[in-house]
Amino acid sequence: MKVAVIGGGASGVFAAISAKRCHPNAQVTIFEKSNELLHKVKISGGGRCNVTHNSSSIAYMSKCYPRGGRQLKKLFQQFFTSDTIQFFEDRGVKLKSEADNRMFPVTDNSQTIIDCLLRELHCLRIQIEFDQRIQQITPIEQGFKLSVSDKQRVVNKVIIATGGSPNSKGLTWLKGMGYEIEQPVPSLFTFNMKKDPITQLMGVVANPVKVRIVGFKEESVGPLLVTHWGMSGPAILKLSAFAARFLNDNRYEYEVRINWCGEISEHELREDWSRLISGKEKSVVHKKPIIDLPQRLWTFLLEKAGIRYDYSWSNLPKKEKNRLIEVLVNDSYQAKGKTTFKEEFVTAGGIAWSNLNPKTMESRLHPGLYFAGEVVDMDGITGGFNFQAAWTTGFVAGQLNT
Repeated sequence: MKVAVIGGGASGVFAAISAKRCHPNAQVTIFEKSNELLHKVKISGGGRCNVTHNSSSIAYMSKCYPRGGRQLKKLFQQFFTSDTIQFFEDRGVKLKSEADNRMFPVTDNSQTIIDCLLRELHCLRIQIEFDQRIQQITPIEQGFKLSVSDKQRVVNKVIIATGGSPNSKGLTWLKGMGYEIEQPVPSLFTFNMKKDPITQLMGVVANPVKVRIVGFKEESVGPLLVTHWGMSGPAILKLSAFAARFLNDNRYEYEVRINWCGEISEHELREDWSRLISGKEKSVVHKKPIIDLPQRLWTFLLEKAGIRYDYSWSNLPKKEKNRLIEVLVNDSYQAKGKTTFKEEFVTAGGIAWSNLNPKTMESRLHPGLYFAGEVVDMDGITGGFNFQAAWTTGFVAGQLNT
């Protein structure tokens, strides 16, 4: 049996390994359009590679995918985070969990993961062909005919793992085969507020904060990072993922509301006000924050609320108190545009799940053809979720419906 894996990223490489381990006598070949494998693995996580997320709960993990979570919930029963950890540890690569449950190799070097996967490809004698762009896939009686660059190849099974595409044009060849394409749009991006004074606080981190977008129902809680172009950090990236299509429909012009008190509501803040200022009554408001915020950010918010420097907590007028509370729990910013991380971008969209058997990743249109990774309409928030989806779908597709 000849198996062609189209794409040499995380899901493609893992699918090839899965196929060869499940079918030892198969001839498995990876066709990669560039001159290297696992490029995105190399640059991910600042060169550290956030391999997976340290969670034993399938229910929790599946909720971390704005698209594809329902299907992944079932797929995780076949290959989950524990299987990922075991796979690498069985090959001498230990992973560590950080405070936010992101998991990295203990070396803090993505090359460790790459080397492990390349060794496995070598040990399994999986063939790799670089600079090979698939131009067409034609179903034939015994399998598929591939138009690869200027050559024709005949194989029995095909696994497509070409990754996400920034626009529909990159998926035209699949649409031509009859596949329904969910419009690709960017996911996991930062919010641009280039002219807002808050950008002067670049480098400041507030944690936790609650972030929402006016007109969109989902909210996000977590760390927020102020950058020289606007806002980033896990809370922002997570919200951008869930709101990806909403923001695209609104041409990336939107209003962001921030609760700098995290999950403390305005009502709770007012109820707790006396306790919060207890012992600080004679202190200058600017010098004694009542919530845990960096001093630079606290000063910025006080100035935004119009709180004078000579006010102490005991003589803060009611009008100023109300303005301060409004800024603390319902701060408003106008955002326009987005900033993605170039080659690290994640897209929402791709092959519609209705085209696939969600238990096997096999095409409903062409038996013997499978999909894995971000070419399918699935994407996760930041934290190792996208790689876990790649390992899981790659593993399942590589079973070739056995």
